[in-house]
Amino acid sequence: VQLQAFGGGLVQAGGSLRLTCIASGRTNRRHPMGWFRQGPKTAREFVAAISWSGDETYYGDSVKGRFTISRENDKNTMYLQMNNLKPEDTAVYYCAAPDPLVVTTPTYEEGYDYWGQGTLVTVSS
Repeated sequence: VQLQAFGGGLVQAGGSLRLTCIASGRTNRRHPMGWFRQGPKTAREFVAAISWSGDETYYGDSVKGRFTISRENDKNTMYLQMNNLKPEDTAVYYCAAPDPLVVTTPTYEEGYDYWGQGTLVTVSS
């Protein structure tokens, strides 16, 4: 499974960005996916995850109410809409997918087997 994330950039505090992740290769549209991030001085952090159907979504406490995860299975694509961005959201954002046979939705790093290259989001104050 190959994952490509893009859509990062520089934005002012209070602004919005939408990240996109496209899956290809040995992919199964029926597997969950997730977003993680790693700031300049922090460990990798869970951001959001979505079930294969899109009916179940999960968020890290720091992004609840501001970020929205979604997916379009017919396009093998996942999104992360980020609103009301804060300087502390500055990080490299990674999309991830577990093994295609996994049916539950992991909310921890160890639950994912495939990772995109990351896209940098910088929020200025």
